[in-house]
Amino acid sequence: MSDERPLPTPDPGTETYWEGTRAHQLRLPHCQDCGQVHFYPRTLCPHCGSARLDWMQGCGRGQVYSFTVVHRPPSSAFKDRVPYVVAIVALEEGPHLMTNIGGCPPDAVCIGMPVEVAWEDIGSAATLPCFVPR
Repeated sequence: MSDERPLPTPDPGTETYWEGTRAHQLRLPHCQDCGQVHFYPRTLCPHCGSARLDWMQGCGRGQVYSFTVVHRPPSSAFKDRVPYVVAIVALEEGPHLMTNIGGCPPDAVCIGMPVEVAWEDIGSAATLPCFVPR
C-alpha cells in the first residue's frame, strides 16, 4: 500500500473546477440551454445534451443524501484518518457530490443532515472540498 495520498489530476474538462477549489470556491458546471446545474464536470449537459456549458459558483450548502463510515483504510495514506465518513451530499443547486464529512464524530452523521462546504488544503498540491455540519 502506498503512503502517498492520491491527488486529483486536472484535465481540460476539470481544470476550472480544481482552480476553484484552490480559491475555496465550489464551481459547478451549468448548461446555458436548459439551465440545469450538474456534477461531475463533463463536455455535454447530461440533461439535454448541449455543449453550451459554463461555470457558476455554488452556495456550498446541501444535505447528506447517503453515507458510509470507513473503518479500514484503503491504503496506508489513510491509516491516520480512520474512521472517516464518505458521503453523497445533495447540493442546494441540485447535483450530488461525493465527499467527506468532517467537523463531527462519524456516529453523529445522519441522512438529511444540513451541511456546508469546508476546504482541506493539501499543501500546495491541491484543495479538496469536504463538508461539515451547519
